[in-house]
Amino acid sequence: MIPFSAVGVCRASQAVDLFPNVCPDVVVREARIEDCWEVAETHCSTFFPKYSFPLDLMLRINRLVGMLSGFSVPNGCTRTCLVAVIGSSVDNLFFGNGEFIKVGGFEERFSFNKRYVAGILTVDTMADFLPRKGPLRQRRTGIAYISNVAVRERDRRKGIAKRLIAKAEDQARNWGCRVIALHCDVNNPGAVQLYKGQGFKCIKVPERVNWPRPKTSPNVQFNFMMKLITTLSAT
Repeated sequence: MIPFSAVGVCRASQAVDLFPNVCPDVVVREARIEDCWEVAETHCSTFFPKYSFPLDLMLRINRLVGMLSGFSVPNGCTRTCLVAVIGSSVDNLFFGNGEFIKVGGFEERFSFNKRYVAGILTVDTMADFLPRKGPLRQRRTGIAYISNVAVRERDRRKGIAKRLIAKAEDQARNWGCRVIALHCDVNNPGAVQLYKGQGFKCIKVPERVNWPRPKTSPNVQFNFMMKLITTLSAT
């Protein structure tokens, strides 16, 4: 699996499943190189839905280039992008005008418009949006951070966001993290309710303390939310 970078706008989901139904056809897995365009499309259609051509295409290309060029992470840190894949697309066939394209030595059908990815989520241990510790401002360890949660409009209310969050928690446990954190727009009650329902709690930021926050409009206010996650005991 290839971890993707979380570049550009970094924020918790603007579009979540407030009243989800069961969706048994969904498989949540780590993103692969062939998922790049689908991840970029899902991200931009969720966070920038009102942009039209050519700006919408430029945003998608920028996101795509950012993912392909941003594989490196600081020493001791890790990052991955999770995708929720629906239906028959889990067999990794990519149909594109009946033509095959060789990718990494494998013949796979590839399309920019397949739209088989229903949702995305990035989880990392880079601590970019967590307060540094000590006089040397060192990165915090043992805390995973969720960002860029997005579910396509047609696939909402199917429990996909919950499935992504649960998978992110599993990944954080595998990394040895004891806490998972995120930022959520205070004016998005659906997202706030979703995360609280998943066990996240709002953390009060001390007054006059300049904690790092996602790069977005200065008018957007965030709740900083955290959740303790149990570590799987050895058997």
